[in-house]
Amino acid sequence: MNLTYIDLLVSAVLATIMFGVGLSINFDDLKRIYRSPKAFILGLVSQMILLPLIVFLIIGFTDLPPTIKVGFIILAACPGGTTSGFVTVLFRGNVALSVSLIAINSLLTLATIPLLVNLALTVFTGRHSAFELPLVASFLQIFFITLLPAISGVLLRYFRSKLADRIQKPVRTVMIILFAGVYMIIAFAKESSGGSGITIAELWSILPYAVLINLAGFAVGMAMGLMGKTGLRTSWTIGVEVALQNTTLALLVGGTLIQSNEMVKPALVYALFSFWTALIYGIVVKKVDRSTLLGEFREIRNK
Repeated sequence: MNLTYIDLLVSAVLATIMFGVGLSINFDDLKRIYRSPKAFILGLVSQMILLPLIVFLIIGFTDLPPTIKVGFIILAACPGGTTSGFVTVLFRGNVALSVSLIAINSLLTLATIPLLVNLALTVFTGRHSAFELPLVASFLQIFFITLLPAISGVLLRYFRSKLADRIQKPVRTVMIILFAGVYMIIAFAKESSGGSGITIAELWSILPYAVLINLAGFAVGMAMGLMGKTGLRTSWTIGVEVALQNTTLALLVGGTLIQSNEMVKPALVYALFSFWTALIYGIVVKKVDRSTLLGEFREIRNK
């Protein structure tokens, strides 16, 4: 899988989305995260430790081909990303927490991806590999697609808050249109142009396990947040961060670095549906939150 025009388009769209995410944050939000880091730690543990364990357990007992199993581990090793930040902005979750997790995880994965991928290759294929990420290229990709656009958005809000308020709504609308367009292209473009290239049979064999992992990730993240008493909004944000993976990075690892068209298929399938399940999670939790608020209001009124 060489670099295609779709890869370039997706990178540009993701950078634009992270700029929009950054516009939603002010420095006070970030200070609160690092003064009270409980939610951040719970999110980090859920993404970096619990999700890979869950995926190993689920995939290890299936009859999927070994290369597809490794592909799922690659996916689990690539947490967060722009999609989770976008969904968090869309449903007014804890955006500062989301961006903090995206930023730190993006750097941690430079070490954790080779560890998990080499383990998966050994366990599922019997192939002992010394797979490594190209550190400079990976860091530059993370910096230009994730960190720089988000920091630019935060700085614009800090120095020109009125301008940030004025453009935030149009940018959010553009984000939605761009996101929908990219997912349509990935789904229907030819493989030679950077599309999925997945057959219907492959889609149906991978999809059930991908959906199960998505549901398990959201449930674990939500449960960790609720048990930690971080509040519904923050717990939902942790759930989304765990459920939504950085499929762009997974495609880079499986397709470009390992050069396996089979290993990228779990990430491609995940990319086709995970955004939409995150929207469902957002709608459901928003209704629950509204019901909770109404219940509390009635209790106060009846006292």
